[in-house]
Amino acid sequence: MSDVEDADDRSTDPAAHDAADAHTDFASAMSYGDYLGLPPVLSAAHPLTDAHDELLFIIQHQTSELWMKLAIHELDAAIVEIAAGRLRPSFKMLTRVARIFEQLKNAWDVLRTMTPSEYARFRDELGVSSGFQSYQYRAIEFLCGNKDREMLRAHQHDPAVLAELERRLHADSLYDVTLQVLSDAGFDLPEEVLSADRTVARSSDPAVLAAWQAVYADPQAHWSVYELGEKLVDLEDYFRRWRFNHVTTVERIIGSKTGTGGTSGVQYLKRRLDVVLFDELWEVRAAL
Repeated sequence: MSDVEDADDRSTDPAAHDAADAHTDFASAMSYGDYLGLPPVLSAAHPLTDAHDELLFIIQHQTSELWMKLAIHELDAAIVEIAAGRLRPSFKMLTRVARIFEQLKNAWDVLRTMTPSEYARFRDELGVSSGFQSYQYRAIEFLCGNKDREMLRAHQHDPAVLAELERRLHADSLYDVTLQVLSDAGFDLPEEVLSADRTVARSSDPAVLAAWQAVYADPQAHWSVYELGEKLVDLEDYFRRWRFNHVTTVERIIGSKTGTGGTSGVQYLKRRLDVVLFDELWEVRAAL
């Protein structure tokens, strides 16, 4: 085939035309990297050793924090929508949070490709830093109603973060606004339930369980509240899977060692698996 024929073939290739027409001069225009702020993002990982797997460890946790930032954004918005009685927009947000938790769960599968020997090469460089100190994870727990003032102690060194977590400690959680929706829908919930101390985790209440039992006994009559309940169960389901995958990953890599942050490591994480966010929504399954 001649050079001329080659040129003719390229001229009929749509991909070649697209590449030729693509913008390549960004002297006065915003590029993909500019919009995403990629230079600081991609230069944020600073391994402290020459261990090959340290970059994996850092990026695993940095990307998890980015996904948590989005989860907080969606949870904040969902609480506003639910509190205003606009349930349908909140369903999309809650579904997105559940899928974010799935993404976070799957990320542990990548970290599990690191062996104990490989982690040991740089673990000492972590000092006392630990995922236990993630303030965004703490914010997610507070948003979902698992509140514990004791957890603020790890953030006393950062006044801005401490103030933000204090605000979230006192604010309505996702389940608080959901219970108000139940009350507004005509279900008889005690005032002590609706006005309970926002700074502590709730415990199961018989009146709340009875309300959910009525909803689940006749979904068609209470469809919006029923769907909200299922969105919360879906969210907690994926949240549990994320935590469980975390436990198995840590156990696979460090066994029963004490965590770098001073906790008991795997044993601490296993105890956290027993935490339930929306008690009555799980109890109602057995009550039907």
